[in-house]
Amino acid sequence: MNPINLHDKAQWVWRETLAIHRHAPETRLASALSAIEVCVALYYGGILRHNPSDPLDEARDRCIISKGHGSICLYPILADLGYFSPDALQHVCEAGSFLGGIPDPIIPGYETVNGSLGHGLGVAAGIALALKTKGSDRHVFVIVGDGELHEGACWEAIMFAAHHHLDNLHLIVDNNRISMLGHTDDIVSHDDLSMRLSAFGWCCDTVDGHDVEAVQTILWQQKSHVVGQPTALIANTLKGRGVPGLENAPLSHILNPKPVVLDELLEKAP
Repeated sequence: MNPINLHDKAQWVWRETLAIHRHAPETRLASALSAIEVCVALYYGGILRHNPSDPLDEARDRCIISKGHGSICLYPILADLGYFSPDALQHVCEAGSFLGGIPDPIIPGYETVNGSLGHGLGVAAGIALALKTKGSDRHVFVIVGDGELHEGACWEAIMFAAHHHLDNLHLIVDNNRISMLGHTDDIVSHDDLSMRLSAFGWCCDTVDGHDVEAVQTILWQQKSHVVGQPTALIANTLKGRGVPGLENAPLSHILNPKPVVLDELLEKAP
């Protein structure tokens, strides 16, 4: 897919994510808006090997969405690719719908339970080790939020992955710098996150997380060049991107835009 199409897809996913939240305000909008370009690069950019007709195909790469609360932007992508009917997007969080505010494996395309934060990276490391042990050349991608990295379990997984040289494991950090309680640097600062991960034995890159072409390029390079180390991509993003009053607001994690604001944005969206 060429860069123009990736950009157009990202704009479309942004609009669809707003529409989902307009229908289901209990979803976490700000956290989802910062991860859009990462998800678009993975699923439309030729990075992730996947099979919508058989979501559990053994030949697939694995994608662990650890920041599950911030992944409603993945719903329209999965529907668009054929994992389930687009009609389901009209019923998010309704009784009887399999699309909830916090996703789980009942949704075709999701690998794991996405409840309490801090466990996705450990699960991904275990899957990566199992695949290497079986001689599989499949890769494991895991998307976490930077606030999630305050959890000690993440750093246990980071040490484990480096020790076992899991070069089939790719960590993507949605580095929007805001957690539920405010700016992450005011809670527990990560300082130079890339330097910290490198010190633990990871190969790291940093990118503008809203430049979908740049995200695609670096992910492809990391996947293509096996270096005997797990890799990490620090995607610098804006929480609540594109929504007035929500973008980069300290409490954006728990704020909901007024319906009139969403209606205006949806009306103007290309």
